[in-house]
Amino acid sequence: MSIICGVPLLECVYCLACARWAWKRCLYTAGHDSENWGLATVAEFEPVPRLCRIILAVYEDDLEHPLWAPPGGYGIDPSSVICRKTYEDTQGRAPPYIIYVDHEHCDIVLAIRGLNMAKESDYAVLLDNSLGKRKFDGGYVHNGLLEAARCVLRLEGDFLRQLLEKNPGYTLTFSGHSLGAGVAALLALVVVEDLERLGNVERKRIRCYAIAPARCMSLNLAVRYADVINSVVLQDDFLPRTATPLEDIFKSLFCLPCILCLRCMKDTCIPEEIMFRDPRRLYAPGRMYHIVERKPFRCGRFPPVVRTAVPVDGRFEHIVLSCNATSDHAIIWIEREAQRALDLMLEKDGIMEIPAKQKMERQETIAREHKEEYRAALRRAVSLAVPHAYSPSPYGTFDGGDRSSGEHSRQASPGEGSPSQSRKSRQRESWDDLIERLFEKDESGHMVLKRSSPPDR
Repeated sequence: MSIICGVPLLECVYCLACARWAWKRCLYTAGHDSENWGLATVAEFEPVPRLCRIILAVYEDDLEHPLWAPPGGYGIDPSSVICRKTYEDTQGRAPPYIIYVDHEHCDIVLAIRGLNMAKESDYAVLLDNSLGKRKFDGGYVHNGLLEAARCVLRLEGDFLRQLLEKNPGYTLTFSGHSLGAGVAALLALVVVEDLERLGNVERKRIRCYAIAPARCMSLNLAVRYADVINSVVLQDDFLPRTATPLEDIFKSLFCLPCILCLRCMKDTCIPEEIMFRDPRRLYAPGRMYHIVERKPFRCGRFPPVVRTAVPVDGRFEHIVLSCNATSDHAIIWIEREAQRALDLMLEKDGIMEIPAKQKMERQETIAREHKEEYRAALRRAVSLAVPHAYSPSPYGTFDGGDRSSGEHSRQASPGEGSPSQSRKSRQRESWDDLIERLFEKDESGHMVLKRSSPPDR
């Protein structure tokens, strides 16, 4: 009898729990993800709308007579597009891309288009993965996207090296949208891991802008390469938020709202601490730029604001139940809102009339802040016990060694650690040996310098 009486009580608790979940989900907006982040500046965000237009140019068959140019055009010189590869050239192993030499901004851009829903080869790239299938540099990556990145590097590696040697002051930028963003991010990883492939180019000359990227690398890699990779997300975009494997998303493409809702319910019930402990879980890569243009319970679009950070916890972990979740993934909307945001930044700077000298000092300050934020993110990853994460060394000598060893490390087999990790462990052990040899603990437990023993008589 007591059991029968308890059933209605359990039903009430269950209904209240469901109502609470629905209430929290409906009130949760994309602005909550980045509400504590800092604002982006003109200098760091300026390349984003320009790179979006270059990515859009990949869709054109003839740039001399464009069919889908955005307002104001693509802003590129067609004669400077020195390489164009199609599906036939890559044999379907990678999406189409172009190489554009931007002499105005001293930049060599490799831009990769997004998913072509009419091409089976793009689906093959997405489906070539399973949880924990591919290990890379102490973390996990999406296998299909990594193979596509290696394909691009095999085809264009020598050509890119020649361009960098011919233009020594130019940067090399990998950019892409959606599927192409994942390929571009992993291409940056492969290049930075083996800088000799492009003629020992400096790490600071390599950068990547992933527009609306898929989750393609584990958390330790996403944070470690945040000084190279930048991800741009527009408001409610679903793809960087869902941890559902890409193969499951596109298998259920025609029932996408259903799978997003189910994933939303599942992620709500799983604590973030458990998510962090899974080294195979993939995340959006690098430093995040979040374009926010809508407010809760408000109609229409507001002047866009761009926030940036290198988050560890709260890294777009919750899907937003929004009618704009798919439209915010479109490269056309991202380019438009990114340009609006940049125009507002430029207008604000113009009103302030900052002198040139102060602008340079401001840029140097921002660079230092980004470096410190990057190091703080590494330390935060260690404090949260993220698998394979390591904190930057407080000693400058060892920090430089760690960075160089990380750049030249090779891919390890699933059962082995990478060479860079073994070198780091040896450095830490040698430092511990040095401390043990020179210092000792006194009776109070403090470290004191060892007294030299008197010579034997």
